[in-house]
Amino acid sequence: MTTSKTLGLFALILLLLAQFIGPEKNQGDKTSVEPFLAETNPPENVKLILKESCFDCHSNFTRYPWYNSITPLNYWLAGHIKDGKKHFNMSNWVGNSVKRKDHKFEELIEMVEAKDMPLKSYTWTHSEARLTDAQIKTVIDWAKLVRAKYGLMPKPE
Repeated sequence: MTTSKTLGLFALILLLLAQFIGPEKNQGDKTSVEPFLAETNPPENVKLILKESCFDCHSNFTRYPWYNSITPLNYWLAGHIKDGKKHFNMSNWVGNSVKRKDHKFEELIEMVEAKDMPLKSYTWTHSEARLTDAQIKTVIDWAKLVRAKYGLMPKPE
């Protein structure tokens, strides 16, 4: 057997074995977002947007697609989720200072307004997560109301 065939066979065996090892799943309790929802009081249409476009990467509960069973895609997804939760985790809302909560909503407004969220790579396989301009406006208006409630939003000049 040639060296390239041996290396190819070895790589194939490693890939097959890797299918049995995967990253830890983000499968916490769905109710972990309830304190966030109670405090920020989104209207029903915003709750639906959050569920379809945000919760998978920004809470402790992810609805996994079928391809999450394939290594290395599962590691790629796990990285996105870990990064998303690092920046904004609705499941860990309780205990944050008002200043931090306000800052997270400031970032939310910036990211949604710039159409940087949800990620394009997420909407490739979750078309229902794509936000229309009307949905973007709805989310931003709600987020501004939440910031006003916290009382830290800069006053208009």
